[in-house]
Amino acid sequence: LCPPQRHGLAVCLALTTMCTSLLLMYGGIGGGGGHPEPRRRQQQVAAVPSRPPGRGQHRPALPVGAGLLEGYISVVNRKMSTAEFEVCMSLQPLKMHCKSCALVTSSGHLLGSKQGDRIDETECVIRMNDAPTQGYGKDVGNKTSLRVIAHSSIQRILRNRNELLNMSHGAVFIFWGPSSYMRRDGKGLVYNNLQLMNQILPQLKAYMISRHKMLQFDDLFKRETGKDRKISNTWLSTGWFTMTIALELCDRINVYGMVPPDFCRDPNHLSVPYHYYEPLGPDECTMYISHERGRKGSHHRFITEKRVFENWARTFNIHFFQPDWEPEPLTVNHPEIKPVV
Repeated sequence: LCPPQRHGLAVCLALTTMCTSLLLMYGGIGGGGGHPEPRRRQQQVAAVPSRPPGRGQHRPALPVGAGLLEGYISVVNRKMSTAEFEVCMSLQPLKMHCKSCALVTSSGHLLGSKQGDRIDETECVIRMNDAPTQGYGKDVGNKTSLRVIAHSSIQRILRNRNELLNMSHGAVFIFWGPSSYMRRDGKGLVYNNLQLMNQILPQLKAYMISRHKMLQFDDLFKRETGKDRKISNTWLSTGWFTMTIALELCDRINVYGMVPPDFCRDPNHLSVPYHYYEPLGPDECTMYISHERGRKGSHHRFITEKRVFENWARTFNIHFFQPDWEPEPLTVNHPEIKPVV
């Protein structure tokens, strides 16, 4: 954390100068111009092609010590001046890189799967929102390295903090939401709650997605689907953010509990709860189809997103388990689900 206010600015500025010198030295060692590898990696994710040339073209592994991710703002206790705060933000980037990741969905397909040990053996385990592990370890594992959380889930996170936060030793938490919720001037609901959380658990590694980064997620959705998020009344799901973040930090991604995009078209598809921890909750396919067809108000486009993920899996090192499936050949065409006007 940054030093106390009485001499924090001077120390932070000194550290900034030192870090800048080290970065210049690192750049000199690497030789040549151009972007450093972490930036190239992020740009590669942001420029995922709409029609990948073929399966198995994996991204190059990052060198040891790399893995700085841009667009994530560290949440610290803001008892300092604005100048000190901005300097401290720049000194606390999100640094994370994993050779292999288990991206665990919240799907009811995980119930009874007994995938827990396999998931926990993975270097990094990524979870979403307030999906619990306690009581479900045999199926979803107990380890958590990163949790991506929507603004709408923060109250449940706070209520269950003893389980979701205290048990996740060393885990990173990334929160996303509309810019009005994330503002840092005392009027941002999510940021204010994160400040409270930081006071209760000062060692918590909490980050917010910056406004600029959120716009990049929107642009990526439009580039991959041809649909403008706002015009189509679309809310990107936590799954969209999680998969894209996983592409930034993981060399290999094993996804657990995600069905293929046409799974719900099969009249004999398996019926499972939308969330494994809400067995009496809504049916997963019912939720997917209602959101995909909805036009009044804002909706998640779960099926559209899964078609993008299927497309990415043809190029990147992404694999799907429980259910186990691989992307279909690009020659297969599927009619879109007609929206209900």
